[in-house]
Amino acid sequence: MKITGLLFKKFFLAILILFWGFHVNCAERIVFEGFERGMGIGGWLTNYKRFNVLPDEWKMKITVGDMEHFRSYITEEDVKNIAGMGLDHIRLGFDQIVIEESPYKYRDEIFDIIKRFALWCKKNNLNLVLNLHKSIGNYCDIKEEVSLLESPELKERFVALWKEFERRFSDLDYVAFELLNEVRDVNPNDWNALAERTVTEIRKTNPNRIIIIGGTHWNSPYSLKNIKLFNDPSIAYTFHFYEPFEFTHQRGVLQSRPLFYNRVMHYPSDIAPYREYRECIGADKALYKNFSRMDKEALRRMLKPAFDFAKKHPNKIVWCGEFGTIRHAPKRSRENYMRDVISLLKENGIQYCVWNYLSTPNDGNRFSLVDDDSRKILSPELLKIIRGEVD
Repeated sequence: MKITGLLFKKFFLAILILFWGFHVNCAERIVFEGFERGMGIGGWLTNYKRFNVLPDEWKMKITVGDMEHFRSYITEEDVKNIAGMGLDHIRLGFDQIVIEESPYKYRDEIFDIIKRFALWCKKNNLNLVLNLHKSIGNYCDIKEEVSLLESPELKERFVALWKEFERRFSDLDYVAFELLNEVRDVNPNDWNALAERTVTEIRKTNPNRIIIIGGTHWNSPYSLKNIKLFNDPSIAYTFHFYEPFEFTHQRGVLQSRPLFYNRVMHYPSDIAPYREYRECIGADKALYKNFSRMDKEALRRMLKPAFDFAKKHPNKIVWCGEFGTIRHAPKRSRENYMRDVISLLKENGIQYCVWNYLSTPNDGNRFSLVDDDSRKILSPELLKIIRGEVD
């Protein structure tokens, strides 16, 4: 179903809530229709290589090999595969340097690749979220000299990029724009101002485009309370969830702490390994002092800020745009974790998108859910869980 066909229903529901002020419980809250269960794609136009292992002079350059990868890594068969899993949308991450050849000059070939991908989605009855995964000045895995929110020039380029996307995708109303993935731990007022400015520019030419905005501190659930709320039924608010980090990123080579701890973690489990982890890395041990186990109830407490936000704003779209576990977590524990997270999201009327479909073999942060070669789901049980077939 196209997004535009949903806008009147969303707007009408929002008016009812505001006018009559009636209470809407979780089961009745507004639904992000057409974006109820999705799959993220990394390893293609983002995370195709990890810049933190490259010398500084190489980090922000696109090579011949990179372009070959962009042309071939994901095909229409992958889109058919995701549609065949029973999902209804894809969240496609891309990096600013992949799109930009130089400031305000864009690679037409990359736009053509993304446009072709969008048409594959339409052909396979999938909606699409285009997510600026890494903007210049807001990378989560490398240090940069200038922050996006401290640079007038970078902010200009950020807004210009989204204006260009609207210009090129104006006829594709099933495509949503997610302005920025995992904004760093910055002043939320600075991010709100840039987001508002970007929304204003997009709205000048498209009043109905679905726009997705997350909070600061890497889209953490507790940052939702600091997001600027818009009187706009076509804006969705997103958060990510990777707690407990020592489980979801266990032995991940890109994060110093789980790499240092170097232990297989299980879920659910006794709380002792989690307390030991914090003691081992020299972190505040009080985090888990009131926990007896790491289980569904513990996750419920960690997700509470997102659930409170959704309950407080039943007329706003709230979407969990990213969550998952590193691929080498124990299979059964991975299934158990995903089942509990999705069960809690559904219990609170929140739609979701899992991370992620496929990661390159050289990615030190592999969260992929399919086999590299066959691209079959790694576990039939995992597929049932992702589809929302949970107890």
